[in-house]
Amino acid sequence: MPPKARITKDMIINAAIEIVKQSGYENINARTVSERLHCSTQPVMYHFSTIDAMKRAAYAQVDHLHSAYIMTILPEQDPILGSGLNYIRFAVEEPQMFCFLFQSGYAQDHSLPEMIESEELVPILAVMQDGTGLSMEKTKQVFLTVALFAHGYASIIANNGLEYDEKLVAGHLEQAWNGACLAAEQEENEHEKTV
Repeated sequence: MPPKARITKDMIINAAIEIVKQSGYENINARTVSERLHCSTQPVMYHFSTIDAMKRAAYAQVDHLHSAYIMTILPEQDPILGSGLNYIRFAVEEPQMFCFLFQSGYAQDHSLPEMIESEELVPILAVMQDGTGLSMEKTKQVFLTVALFAHGYASIIANNGLEYDEKLVAGHLEQAWNGACLAAEQEENEHEKTV
């Protein structure tokens, strides 16, 4: 008789992610994961003592996939607009994973200040600051404006409320970017006059 396949933690996480893609994070449980892996629930519960721990591990992996997706920008694209479009495109292509990331309550950062100070944003903010010539404080302000705009679009799309028209979205994203940069430049100029 051939030996039974060993069920690993990574196999469980990958199975949970597939469940998210197909039917949403709400459907991750020991039974659905074990069915996907063609095993009993025992190996699943051996690696994860709670379903919440399994969901958190799947969340971390989806978050990593999402970050890599956003940062895959074509050389001819503006890095900021490209990453904003990728953020929205991810919601179009993977709506269930997008909802898991941003509507499930599993996010680590629970406030805008926490998000803007996260280590993952350091390279993005550096590129933005280099491109705009703004102070880091104003660069963060521009980033938040554009990120919240992109998130709004992505959320509406992921929840089936809006048809995706990339040309239209790109135009709106560019307007948000230009407007945020202009407002930040004006604020910096006014601040310099008063100092």
